[in-house]
Amino acid sequence: MNLSFFDQFTSPCLLGIPLTLLSLLFPALLIPSPGNRWVTNRLSTLQLWCIDLITKQLMTPLNKNGHKWALILTSLMILLLSINLLGLLPYTFTPTTQLSMNMALAFPLWLATLLTGLRNQPSISLGHLLPEGTPTPLIPALILIETTSLLIRPLALGVRLTANLTAGHLLIQLISTATTALLSIMPAVSALTSIILLLLTILEVAVAMIQAYVFVLLLSLYLQENI
Repeated sequence: MNLSFFDQFTSPCLLGIPLTLLSLLFPALLIPSPGNRWVTNRLSTLQLWCIDLITKQLMTPLNKNGHKWALILTSLMILLLSINLLGLLPYTFTPTTQLSMNMALAFPLWLATLLTGLRNQPSISLGHLLPEGTPTPLIPALILIETTSLLIRPLALGVRLTANLTAGHLLIQLISTATTALLSIMPAVSALTSIILLLLTILEVAVAMIQAYVFVLLLSLYLQENI
């Protein structure tokens, strides 16, 4: 019984072939491609408005050198947002509940921001490891602490996204199981739990959007430190 709660996090397979790649590519098929007309349909207009809003929010804290990352960060934001929201539908699989995938997204992008800072301004990037005015006896300890905090950034990015989505999916499954089990025994309690389930689903929609935004926002902040 307990193991069945975690079956939703296993990658679906067809003839022994994992379908994770298909679940990653499917959200992109739902996004309409822009046409060559001046006036497009309402869906394309809404899509362009959302992309413009996301790009402005991410690029406002960055200088002109950071604007080169606009396409990468905006595309990552749309990908995570689409996957997280589609994963809330019944009988679907959420790839962002897998720590391996989140780390595969977080580590290369974090490393790219770090290497960008070391290439463009090595002294300033290394200066973040030692705050100004630090007493001499505390210098080795602070360098060790700052280096550790720098190296665990990609792990924190991946674990944060995985833990929030996994916890939400487990809560939804637990409450939905309780609602179904109590339907024939205590209909009043079952109705109450169904209301709680509806409110939790709305909360999870918000969490899916916020976590995608936080993931990309933290990457943009790491980039800001290095440019």
